[in-house]
Amino acid sequence: MFFRSKWDSRGRHCYITGGSSGLGLALAILLTKKGAHVSIVARNETRLKKALEDLEAVRQTSEQLLKAYSFHVNKEADAQAALEAACEPHGGSSPDVLFLCAGKSTPGFFVEQDEAAMRAGMEETFWTQAFSALTGAKRMVRRRERGKIVFVSSVLGYFSIVGYSTYSPGKFAIRGLAEALQSELMLYDIDVHICFPGTIFSPGYEEENRVKPKVTLKIEETDGGETPQVVAEALFKGVQNGDFHITYDPIGHIFRASTAGSSPRNNMFTDIIYGLIGYACANCLPSVDSSDIYDRLGCLFGDTRWIPPSDRTAENTKGIFKLAGSMTTHAMVSANDFCQ
Repeated sequence: MFFRSKWDSRGRHCYITGGSSGLGLALAILLTKKGAHVSIVARNETRLKKALEDLEAVRQTSEQLLKAYSFHVNKEADAQAALEAACEPHGGSSPDVLFLCAGKSTPGFFVEQDEAAMRAGMEETFWTQAFSALTGAKRMVRRRERGKIVFVSSVLGYFSIVGYSTYSPGKFAIRGLAEALQSELMLYDIDVHICFPGTIFSPGYEEENRVKPKVTLKIEETDGGETPQVVAEALFKGVQNGDFHITYDPIGHIFRASTAGSSPRNNMFTDIIYGLIGYACANCLPSVDSSDIYDRLGCLFGDTRWIPPSDRTAENTKGIFKLAGSMTTHAMVSANDFCQ
């Protein structure tokens, strides 16, 4: 479709999970500035109170409803309670848009995880959004209300690297859910969108860097990242334009276009170009054969015993960086470095 009417947020009720900090808060502030009614949901009451003050500071009209609610949303009952509370000031009507920004990342090596950590990873990345989407969709369908559901995945929902074994699976799952709902909810005039941001310089990012493996930090050295405000603007623009997959930088565009599958395209012409770039870059990456891998693993772990990642010496860590240098995905280098 070449011409689509732009969605207008003024006067609409926008419901945002994870709205007390980072992308969620930046999005809430942006929507408040644009005249929307905004409800933010998060667990931390202190942050919520401060976030609501930030929203009040940019209020556009006295008629705007700006509300904050403290709820967990990782279980269906809790997600439903949060949504019902947010609907009450609006006469029981469902939000016009659900922005599902709740979630967090706790990076680490896969072999250092346990069942609790793996389950927590899925809860923090997938269920916090899935249950809000489920309760929202049920409510809209039951009441025959039109609306939008906006998921937030990550570029790590297109590909993954070392250190994100408890994070990427949930972000891939969010994409799968969004793609199923994009066609299913079309029957009820409910639009679905999903955003794939890269690094966002937020309190959550600072927190995850404290536990992030050194090899992951090394791989991400060339990833500049963006502020929550920049990503919020890009997300809003994507929803406004009616894009299904929302990306905002060359890396995101390339992965979106080259791994789109049966997803609707944003722009037929530019997506063909981005797809060709992705194909070309994938085929010019250096290959790694088994002997090279064994040589490098020998450097890392020694010839006779496996050393847990947390016990590796500085020399071992250099070996990890060397291995990562030959195997890392082109997605984590700058566009100017492609195919060199």
